Amino acid sequence: MISKTLLLHACLWLAVSGAQADVPPTVSLEALTSPELESAIRSGKTTIIVPIGGTEQNGAHMVLGKHNRRVEILADRIAAALGNALVAPVIAYVPEGSVDPPSAHMRFPGTITVPDDVFEKLLESAARSFRLAGFRDVVFLGDHGGYQKDLQIVAQRLNKAWAPSPARAHAIVEYYQVTETIYRQGLKAQGYRDDEIGTHAGLADTSLALAVDPALVRTDKLKAATPPSRAEGTYGDPRRATAALGQAGVDAIVARTVEAIRKATARP
Repeated sequence: MISKTLLLHACLWLAVSGAQADVPPTVSLEALTSPELESAIRSGKTTIIVPIGGTEQNGAHMVLGKHNRRVEILADRIAAALGNALVAPVIAYVPEGSVDPPSAHMRFPGTITVPDDVFEKLLESAARSFRLAGFRDVVFLGDHGGYQKDLQIVAQRLNKAWAPSPARAHAIVEYYQVTETIYRQGLKAQGYRDDEIGTHAGLADTSLALAVDPALVRTDKLKAATPPSRAEGTYGDPRRATAALGQAGVDAIVARTVEAIRKATARP
């Protein structure tokens, strides 16, 4: 005969596991089943973050998927801080320049590009899918500077179409702007030069990568005696990059983005 204690433990275990089955402790949309997603939305997770990266060359010291991995990790942290958000799969195919003739990052092997109109249609279709699922706020977060205007165009287009409904789309440009303002200013205050901080794969960019995932950076390449050149795909000098420098940028990005999303999604 089962003792009352064992029976009580079994009931408690079933209750806990049943509750966990309703809404698993994850912010990743693709880690949920369809019924679990429905339950999460009913419980108040009505914001979906769409992380947008890009697959491009990042010099000899940083992997092609830097933007994708970085925006994935940061979007997860932002969603966790918000408490009412889930994170969609990362969009890794973005405008990166022309193929014929190859321009910008397309001059280097591994970079993938799509036309602006294709990119915008992808975002729009994904957003409509999220609205159909029950999300009220679709948030675009872009880790790359080249397509920020596209995010704004799509959000404006969707909001015009969705005007009669409570659903809204948001292009949170603050996510990217932090790296161009507060983060750069902080590095300069510590004595790092503009030509060292750089605009692509330099000290700032590389430090952010080290902070979110050290596997993104080939640290042995940072020990070179001479700085990398633009011919190598690097705009800046990453040799003094550290995870500690990047962490300040990560913290600023998460804090400012959470604040911007809360402000954008607030209802009267």
